[in-house]
Amino acid sequence: MGQFLRDLQTYSFLQYALLAGLLTSISCGIIGSYVTVRRITYIAGAIAHCTLGGMGAARFLQKEYGFDVTPLQGAVVAALLAACIIALVKYYGSQREDTVLSAIYSIGMAIGIFFISRTGGYNEDLMSYLFGDILMVSQKDLLLIGALDLIVVSVVFIFYNKLISVCFDEEFARISGIRVELFELLLLLLIALTVVLLVQVVGIVMVVAMLTLPCAAAGLLVKRLWHMMVVSILLCLFCTTGGLAISYQPDFPAGATIILMAGLVYFVAIALKKFGKI
Repeated sequence: MGQFLRDLQTYSFLQYALLAGLLTSISCGIIGSYVTVRRITYIAGAIAHCTLGGMGAARFLQKEYGFDVTPLQGAVVAALLAACIIALVKYYGSQREDTVLSAIYSIGMAIGIFFISRTGGYNEDLMSYLFGDILMVSQKDLLLIGALDLIVVSVVFIFYNKLISVCFDEEFARISGIRVELFELLLLLLIALTVVLLVQVVGIVMVVAMLTLPCAAAGLLVKRLWHMMVVSILLCLFCTTGGLAISYQPDFPAGATIILMAGLVYFVAIALKKFGKI
């Protein structure tokens, strides 16, 4: 821990990583709360795995053709596209939703692996995409993460009450004149952007865990949604900062350590709830 604190004052890559953890914690805590109460983690998982297609394609275009595009930008496009497809299928498709989600999940992964296999450094790139590498966050990535974070927070602030209505009582929302389909699409797009933020921190495989575990823990500690969001943000920040600090000196995988911290937080919250401390 002491080594981490000393190096944090010297190395910009550690400062970028810490700032990335802070920014992603804000969106993760807010949108993760919606995902948890709405019980749509399976949709978040499908979107997360689809991002590999966009990241792989962006990497391929960057390396092979010199396009000025980063994997994180490719992930944004893939995630938003996946969210739109899921919304269209849910409201206008005749196929089973779970079948379509499985198809999106599988095809997105396959496209990503195909493109990554056609570029140099296949194994290294695949591992960093799947399991994250927060220490490799660049200044350009940090600016994009900050912009996405600002979009997510602004949209939730503006449409907070409508999103609550859609999440907790869809029928009442319809009767009240709220365009449920529109706001469900908006929620899916916000989930997509949050997934992109988390992919850089914990990787594609562990996005769902980070999106749900701190929020589920917060749900055990408080009752109101906005309280849940605040506590979730604090718990996400604790997990990302703590995981980064603990993993640094022994050279543990940062993404995996962050998820282990989130799991620990969740089980501690369960224990506190069970034994009547809260």
